[in-house]
Amino acid sequence: MIVETLAPKALEDGAALPGPLLTELTALYASNREFQQLSGDFPDPDAIRPEQVAAALADDLAQPSAEVLLARSEGRLVAVAVTLGRHPDPADPDPWIGLLMVHADAHRAGFGRRLAAHVEDGFRTAGRTGLRLAVLENNPKALAFWTSLGYEETARRPDLAHGRPCVVLRKALQEP
Repeated sequence: MIVETLAPKALEDGAALPGPLLTELTALYASNREFQQLSGDFPDPDAIRPEQVAAALADDLAQPSAEVLLARSEGRLVAVAVTLGRHPDPADPDPWIGLLMVHADAHRAGFGRRLAAHVEDGFRTAGRTGLRLAVLENNPKALAFWTSLGYEETARRPDLAHGRPCVVLRKALQEP
């Protein structure tokens, strides 16, 4: 699996993502219908449009420390992750994973675990001591995935964007 960073400049000043990449990203988002229904991020999970995905990524990248990571296997986009080097709450010292989504056709093939490990390694190398994320309370599959990777519940609270009930998880990033 190869992981590349989507340059923030790719979406600055109204610039459009390259058409083929946006098509791949839209297919990845649309393949996860169950998650899209749970999250409510898109008005119709059965009709996710490229311009909606582009707008969602632009919103993600509006955070100064955000990165979008694209994971490919055999040339195909298999996963995407959005990370925040700094949470909007200045009292929170940890970086966050805002999204990690694997194409539905590639679920249970290890790509999610490998992309999560890539994110963890990057923050560990940068000297960060922990990594957080929030899982929607109505998403037990995601909660099971993250706890299997060693993330532990630290709080329950609404998410900042939409006020949805979430479980906040944290993993200590210790030296290997």
